[in-house]
Amino acid sequence: MSRTVVIEGAHVVTVDGPEYADGHVVVRDGRITAVGPGPAPRVEEGAERVDGRGCVATPGLVNTHNHLYQWATQGLFADGTLFEWLVGSYEIWHRLDAGVVSGTTSAGLAHLALSGCTTASDHHYIFPSGRGDIAAAEVEAAREVGIRLDLARGSMDRGKSQGGLPPDSVVETLEGALAGTAAAIDAHHDASFDSMTRVAVAPCSPFSVSRELMVEGAALAREKGVRLHTHLAETVDEEEQCLAEFGCTPVEYAEKLGWLGEDVWFAHAVHLSDAAIGRIAATGTGIAHCPTSNARLGAGICRVTELLEAGARVGLGVDGPASSELTLMAGEMHQALMMARARKGPQALSARQSLELATLGGARVLGRDAELGSLSAGKVGDVALWRVDGFGYDVIADPVVALTFGPVPPLERLLVGGNTVVDRGELRTLSAETAAARGRAAHRSLIQEVSR
Repeated sequence: MSRTVVIEGAHVVTVDGPEYADGHVVVRDGRITAVGPGPAPRVEEGAERVDGRGCVATPGLVNTHNHLYQWATQGLFADGTLFEWLVGSYEIWHRLDAGVVSGTTSAGLAHLALSGCTTASDHHYIFPSGRGDIAAAEVEAAREVGIRLDLARGSMDRGKSQGGLPPDSVVETLEGALAGTAAAIDAHHDASFDSMTRVAVAPCSPFSVSRELMVEGAALAREKGVRLHTHLAETVDEEEQCLAEFGCTPVEYAEKLGWLGEDVWFAHAVHLSDAAIGRIAATGTGIAHCPTSNARLGAGICRVTELLEAGARVGLGVDGPASSELTLMAGEMHQALMMARARKGPQALSARQSLELATLGGARVLGRDAELGSLSAGKVGDVALWRVDGFGYDVIADPVVALTFGPVPPLERLLVGGNTVVDRGELRTLSAETAAARGRAAHRSLIQEVSR
């Protein structure tokens, strides 16, 4: 039996096509079947009708970079640089286990859903030995929340004894990292059009990963037909270390290792030369722009305007809650706007460009723009409905400006594959109360483990 949801009367922003000031979106059996002006075409009896008056309808937001496990360590090392923050945090994170990760995933994804996110890429790179099946715990928790998970199965094999940043207790062997990544792909990656779970190969960063893991990880990803992800060019310290150790910049190093291409995306990419931007754009490499985290850690501001002008693929990411506390996915549209304009003036980024970064741009970065990121017939039914007729929003004529320039407006409805995940600001899958309780329990469990 088919299931149909009809949204009518909303200001519909398709992102890849026209806008309709009084439009409709029809989702049938998980796919968008109609988008256009005025009332919806005739649909079958029994369809659920949603009154979209006073709302703007957008594609569900796509988060291209996160570290959900960090929900358990928010607010620590508040004044540290990235390296100082990492050194302190690793002393806690090496006690992670599957139970903690299950709780942080529940809390983190619930929080993201409540800010309009329908797809989230989580870069998890800490897999302590004997701590349970962390990848499976994360996938199961994501299923319960009901949004799409892109699990970037990370790894580190270069601890302090080998000149890396993390303690030796938290890294894997080269063989163990590759085997664990392959196992996660085999167990959880679903390449289908409307997949709820994808897996990517994601060595952590050049200062915590050996050259061999980068090269063999890329080969593994291409053998398995999955994507590649890592941190790159986040801080000046990283660039200085890369120049000293490898004799080249981070982007040059990545290219030497086969890490530029349409199947690759980098997190942060704050410190890029014009030449690096040119290579990223020319090779189709994606960038996950994380403005709040970069500001919180004092890392700098990504050159988003120049990347977009060069034709690069750019999406938004909230990054980890421990470096981007309680950041709303929708709020990153505002942050991206403000950061770009602080650098380059009021034409640096527009309201609609920031919305595109959070939707179709993110889908392109994750290689899913055929399925996600715009309100187009044939794509999956991931729709966010935002109420912009409330106090303050009701005097802004342009609903996209209302959505992106100020505080995040109330989320009226969130559909993932046509299924209601959020209704009038409340989760309808896993309750917010349950998700919050699991997050608190994960925090307590981890901190107690460290204090023993």
